Amino acid sequence: MAVQTVPTKGNLLATKKSLELSRTGFELLDRKRNILIREMMALIDRAASIQDKIDTTYAQAYKALQMANIASGICYEVSRTVPVENGLNVAFRSVMGVEIPMVSLTEHNDPIPYGLSSTNSMMDRAYERFNEVKRLTAELAEVENSVYRLADAIKKTQKRANALKNIMIPRFEETVKFITDALEEKDREEFSRLKVIKSQKTAKSQKNA
Repeated sequence: MAVQTVPTKGNLLATKKSLELSRTGFELLDRKRNILIREMMALIDRAASIQDKIDTTYAQAYKALQMANIASGICYEVSRTVPVENGLNVAFRSVMGVEIPMVSLTEHNDPIPYGLSSTNSMMDRAYERFNEVKRLTAELAEVENSVYRLADAIKKTQKRANALKNIMIPRFEETVKFITDALEEKDREEFSRLKVIKSQKTAKSQKNA
C-alpha cells in the first residue's frame, strides 16, 4: 500500500505516537478479552451446574405433585391459592465495562398458602420443590444472560483488537519506515551536497593561493 504521508520530522513523531497508542490499545483490548473469556467460562460451568439442579428439582417436584394428586385428587383449587411471584429484582454489575445482570428473588417468610386439612405431605414437598425451581430459574436466567452479554462483548473486543493488530499497527509501522527512509535519504543527499560544496571551496582557495 502506497504511503501518502509527507516525510517530515513532525509527521514522523506524530506517526510514532499513533503507533505507540495503537500497540497500547491492542494490549489493553487483549487483556480485556482474556478477562471476559475467563468470566464467561466460569459462568458457563455455573450454568451447567444450575441446569442439572433444575432438572433434578423439577423431577422431584413433579413426582411429589403426582403423588399428591393420587392421594388427594387433582389439586386445581390448591394451585389457585398460590400467589403470583412479584418479588423479582434485577440489578447490574460491571465487568470490564460490560453490564452484567444480577437477578434475585425477594425472600418471603409467608406460611404455606393453602389449607393443610385437605392436603398431604406430598403436596408440601411439591410446593417446596417448585419454589426451589423458581429460585434456580431466576439464577439460571442471570447466568445465561450474562454469558450472552459477555460473548457479544468478546466478539466486539476481538474485532477491535484484530483491526489494530492486522490493519492499524502495520500501517503505522509502514509509514514510520517510509518517513525514516525518506529523511535518511534526504540527509545523505544534503551531506553529499555539502561535501561537494566544501570540495569546490577548497579547490578554489588552493587555486587562488
